[in-house]
Amino acid sequence: MDFSTRSCISFGWETFKKRAWFFVGANVVIALIYVAASALTSGIDALLGGSAKEPTFLGSLADFALTTLIGMGVTAFYLAAHDSPGTVDLTPLWHPRPFWKYIGASLLVGLTIVAGFILLIVPGIIFALMFMFTTFIVIDRELGPLEAMKDSKDITRGHKWPLLGFICVLALINLAGAIALLVGLLVTVPVTSLAFVHAYRVLSARRGAQPAITADAKL
Repeated sequence: MDFSTRSCISFGWETFKKRAWFFVGANVVIALIYVAASALTSGIDALLGGSAKEPTFLGSLADFALTTLIGMGVTAFYLAAHDSPGTVDLTPLWHPRPFWKYIGASLLVGLTIVAGFILLIVPGIIFALMFMFTTFIVIDRELGPLEAMKDSKDITRGHKWPLLGFICVLALINLAGAIALLVGLLVTVPVTSLAFVHAYRVLSARRGAQPAITADAKL
């Protein structure tokens, strides 16, 4: 199957329709988890004399750890939802491994993109597209940060400008969801997330990469 923005978004929409209320509910749960994490870190800051404007070191550390764990769970959830939309449940949202590899990959990609934007804007955009699947690869195949970055580079080779258009379209779809009193995000976020995973799966398959822990992600 060839990669295209239309085919990926079509996949996301058709998959969403199969279990629309489940995906809407899942995103409500994810939003509540983020709210609970924010409340917890705010409570830590308040106990230690900090505030939202001046967070404490411990509060910032807790916030970083919790948002990382949530991000890992969301990634694992959508990988599982893409592969088995009819049977996926909420259990992949707890996916704490590989925690340190995920953090390392996130930091390396972030620093690389920032360096690209500092040099010139265009290199920053190219690096962002080149390494856009890195954290998904870490969760999906448990590769180390450098291996995952290399794999993402290989996957996106020859597709960077189509991927730029794809990301812009996804952003516009979610913008439309946000304009619709934010309620629309309950539909657009799962659709675009499933479309993003489909792009990753299609490009990985063209390269011959196979997921290493798909079965675990469904547990």
